[in-house]
Amino acid sequence: MAARGHVQDPNDRRLRPIYDYLDNGNNKMAIQQADKLLKKHKDLHCAKVLKAIGMQRTGKQDEAFNLAQEVATLEPTDDNSLQALTILYREMHRPELVTKLYEAAVRKVPLSEEYHSHLFMAYARVGDYKKMQQAGMALYKIVPKNPYYFWSVMSLVMQAISAQDEKLAQTMFLPLAERMVEKMVKEEKIEAEAEVQLYFMILERLGKCVEALNMVRGPLGEKLTSELQSRENKCMMMYQRLQLWPECNALSYKLLLKNPDDWQFYLSYFDSLFHLMDMSWSPSEEGQHCVEGHVTTTVAEAVKFVVDRMAEEDKKDSRPLRGPYMACLELIHRLRQRGCPDDKELGDPLELMVQFFGKFGDKPCCITDLKIYLHLLPPEQHTQFRNRLEELVPLGEAGEDGFRFPGDTKALQRHLCVCQLSRALGLQHALDTEGKLSLIAQLKAHYHHGLRFRKSCLKTELQFSDMYCLMAAHVYIDLWTENGDENMLWQCLGLLEEGLSFSPSNAQFKLLLLLLFCRLGAFQPVVDLYSSLDAKHVQHDTIGYLLTRYAGSLGQFAAASQSCNFSLRFFHSNQKDTSEYIIQAYKYGAFEKIPEFIAFRTRLNQSLHFAQVRTERMLLDLYTEADITLSLEESVKAMGVCAEEEDIPWDNMRDNRDLTVLVSWDPKDRELTEEHRRLSLEEESVWLKVRSLTLRLLASLALLGHAPSPRNSDKTNENGVTTKSSTLQNLLSQLDQTLQTAARITEKQTKKVRGQRTCLSFVVFWFSSPDDSSELQSQICNTFKSIVVQLQEMLSRCKGEVLEMKDRRLKTQPSLLETLVFFLETVCVVLWVASYSANVLRPLKSSLQKKKKKKKDTCTAMPVVLCGFQEWTSGLQGVVTQALDHVKAQEAQLTTLKLAALTLEEGDQQTQEECGFTRVAMDKVQSSYLGSLQELGDLLRKRADSLKSLKI
Repeated sequence: MAARGHVQDPNDRRLRPIYDYLDNGNNKMAIQQADKLLKKHKDLHCAKVLKAIGMQRTGKQDEAFNLAQEVATLEPTDDNSLQALTILYREMHRPELVTKLYEAAVRKVPLSEEYHSHLFMAYARVGDYKKMQQAGMALYKIVPKNPYYFWSVMSLVMQAISAQDEKLAQTMFLPLAERMVEKMVKEEKIEAEAEVQLYFMILERLGKCVEALNMVRGPLGEKLTSELQSRENKCMMMYQRLQLWPECNALSYKLLLKNPDDWQFYLSYFDSLFHLMDMSWSPSEEGQHCVEGHVTTTVAEAVKFVVDRMAEEDKKDSRPLRGPYMACLELIHRLRQRGCPDDKELGDPLELMVQFFGKFGDKPCCITDLKIYLHLLPPEQHTQFRNRLEELVPLGEAGEDGFRFPGDTKALQRHLCVCQLSRALGLQHALDTEGKLSLIAQLKAHYHHGLRFRKSCLKTELQFSDMYCLMAAHVYIDLWTENGDENMLWQCLGLLEEGLSFSPSNAQFKLLLLLLFCRLGAFQPVVDLYSSLDAKHVQHDTIGYLLTRYAGSLGQFAAASQSCNFSLRFFHSNQKDTSEYIIQAYKYGAFEKIPEFIAFRTRLNQSLHFAQVRTERMLLDLYTEADITLSLEESVKAMGVCAEEEDIPWDNMRDNRDLTVLVSWDPKDRELTEEHRRLSLEEESVWLKVRSLTLRLLASLALLGHAPSPRNSDKTNENGVTTKSSTLQNLLSQLDQTLQTAARITEKQTKKVRGQRTCLSFVVFWFSSPDDSSELQSQICNTFKSIVVQLQEMLSRCKGEVLEMKDRRLKTQPSLLETLVFFLETVCVVLWVASYSANVLRPLKSSLQKKKKKKKDTCTAMPVVLCGFQEWTSGLQGVVTQALDHVKAQEAQLTTLKLAALTLEEGDQQTQEECGFTRVAMDKVQSSYLGSLQELGDLLRKRADSLKSLKI
């Protein structure tokens, strides 16, 4: 809550109980206490605002806003009222109102440093950089402190960064910022490192690299001390930008002599060397090579430099550094790329990698270090390399099962590294089925043996042998994908469940289990797995797709809704949180971080995952709630869906998914490629487009909900119904185009959507029909029948057992569950179309009944369309009843399925304990399927009730 230490009058004592109630979450008591205080002290504005905060937090937003505005119009200047109003407006997500508060306060108290400072920060929250610049200078004039001056300078830089016109940024904003800093430099008023960092940022953005370099090398550069080698890094950056390769090379050389383990400088050393060679550069005969010292100009010199670094490490009594040995492999790689024969001077890559393994094989990083250089080995050396490494692994005598095990954790890590490298070389993939089963047995034996070292581990730590378990799971998946043997998948799940029981914090076990359960269509266990990952902040965007991508399509509607809310909470807080980071960066002078925070916020706002979750959440709400708790129109209005306008930034969409979050040791030809990423993004974007258009079509249908009869063209134009109909037609046209694109990518999903599209196009057809002729009525009746037929066809594709026992083995068909969910969605769309049709037909039937009464003619035949509608609703009831019967039958079959009767034979390489873990996984899948079917059944029953009440 607001800081109360500033209040030095009796009101502080009076307000304290209200603050305490609000701080403790007791909002009702806070309101009561505020009311009591206001009866005695009507002019105590802060009490009124605190009451408004309590009302806001109890859901009375409109009343809270009106109460706050009563105080705001009085333009208060007491600190308590201003702080309380700031808190309230932030909770209301109305930061722009805070600026008005402090603008008024500054007008009334023009010499207040505090109010000017608050005004600057208020502008920062809304991103008004021009006013921030003015506020910063106004503050500096009152209190001439350097930070305030540089707030103004940074605000100019932000105007340049956010300017639509790059020319304006380069000719006005940045030059003005540069002049402002130069003025302080000339007057020798530069005090802090942050001010030097900002000057460097301005020069860099202006492309004045020479000036930036001179500044860093000069006296101002001496202030760059907060980061290790900050000055050298900035020099290196400018050398590279200016293509001053001699200086770049010499500086890298000099820094590597100081720290031979700094990898970035090896890369810049090699880059600059080859640039110099391509330029045929040579040093002048007199004096030093360049301002940074000695320059390497030949491969021979570079080879000697790297060999000398390795020799220095070999002489050490302490453990050597990895950098020089990796640099040797990197140089060989680069020389081979250029077809340079000098690579032989460095030695044989196989021998060098064996040497590297001998020195660092007991470090977990050894696999990642060597994996990137495995391409240096020809295929015929792969087995030899693996055998050479195995010779360096100390293992004990072979036991009864024929396996030899390591005696300590260092030997275990070496053996594990050999297994990982073997997989990375493709040697595991080359095995036949028997070979892979034998490999699994070996990996599992090493995993179980390695668990004996767990005595030294905390519960939150990973087991030393966890990676054996994970690799065995990967081999199981290989067998499942190659042979289609689902039994391999069940054993894989059992093994991962066992691994998780010993390592409850192992994220890789959880991620792989999560993915496999989703592949099986079992969403229930996935929610707990994701929750236990305890994803932090931006991870909700980078790995959140693993959860929400499958949420709605597997029938677990309550869990799906919870999952979407979980992700959306992060995205919605992003705007507010990032503003706070920016304010803190201004306060502490971390100016270079401010553009990063702005870019971060933009990246999240344009996230593909954000758009997907937002769209799926609204569709989920409509399918599970609309016309059950609220009407379709009320539901759409509550969500704020706009049928006419698109709110997804298609042109700037960002794919922030981390597709490499799962550990993989696959060889290069099996790794994820850029083409895979592109295709995945294309598929996800097209499907999002389909879902977004579906949502907007449903919103436009809701707008037509209570439209007058479309037969009266004058009225329809007056009421704007024709415009709404054209919106629907336009959206349908967009959907058709998107479905054509989608058909090229995934025909399976496209077929599902076409049923919904037919129903919605029927509404447009009805609207555009010019009369009530019998021919038109006949066409409408035929459309009624075709919709029922399409639903019947969709339901027929849902038939089959989602989980069944065949030959005492468990088989799954998760696609049946997805099809059933989509059938339910289509039923919802059909019911809304039927509801709209009923709204159109009721006036027609009512007018006919009035005519009958007037003419007293009981023989008048009912129009064909009315009879057709009744037959249609009857047909729909029949289809929904069939679907309910199918779901009930599936539930009954699943309930009676006795998993204990399954044979998990010894031939499956599972002990009795391992069989227990496999059954746990099977139980989770069975329970999830049952939960999905129950939720689907409940929703179908509610829709059936809605259908029964649909009469004209």
